[in-house]
Amino acid sequence: MQETLEYLEHHGIKPTAVRMLVWEKASLQTETFSLHDMETWMPHMDKSSIFRALRLFVEHDLLHIIDDGTGQQKYCVCRCEANHHINHIHFTCTKCGKTYCLEDYEIPIVEIPDGFQMQEVEYIVKGICSACAQ
Repeated sequence: MQETLEYLEHHGIKPTAVRMLVWEKASLQTETFSLHDMETWMPHMDKSSIFRALRLFVEHDLLHIIDDGTGQQKYCVCRCEANHHINHIHFTCTKCGKTYCLEDYEIPIVEIPDGFQMQEVEYIVKGICSACAQ
């Protein structure tokens, strides 16, 4: 708990009990997860409290949001070295619906026209994951 408290404080987040519990559960995830997943893992915690904590973690770059086309907002623990999540690939399995972070694979920087300002890049690859392919 002390490590979580210090981590949140280091990122400018007041470490309330709810935030600490939500961060401890979120930080253990190696795959993407949804608000519904968090509710399932933490059934005695209020949905709105979980949501507010997740949004705060996004605002402080501890999590990033993934729109994988499933219609359900998913979150991923940010392990990017920069505060911007550029060149971070995600893979969504069209069979099981899981979305994976492919952190070891980079995408090329996209050149945009003069006068445009890039703020974020999302790169989703869709197909069949290794577990479903067997």
